[in-house]
Amino acid sequence: QVQLVESGGGLVQPGGSLRLSCVASVSINDFDSMGWYRQAPGKQREFAAAVTRRDRTIYADSVKGRFTISRDPAKNTGYLQINSLKPEDTAAYYCNAVGWSGQLYWGQGTQVTVSS
Repeated sequence: QVQLVESGGGLVQPGGSLRLSCVASVSINDFDSMGWYRQAPGKQREFAAAVTRRDRTIYADSVKGRFTISRDPAKNTGYLQINSLKPEDTAAYYCNAVGWSGQLYWGQGTQVTVSS
């Protein structure tokens, strides 16, 4: 059973930074890609960023230049560095992984709230 556990969310002031972590129960080299999605209250879950097994990164236009996704296979962990946070970044952030056969895995989410 693959498990993904996110951490690192919290309350931060506008302009601040956070680093979210996603620890997998298996080697992340078993995944074709890892990604982060977010869901704001009353809105659909949306894609934020992804990183492939070959470390190719993909970002939503809304986060380019402020979000950085990375992964550390030695720690079975993926990361999302979020800088210059805005109130509109307030959302639950979910880690996602895609297996080699297309299986989708999700974490339970971590809340990010941007407010002064």
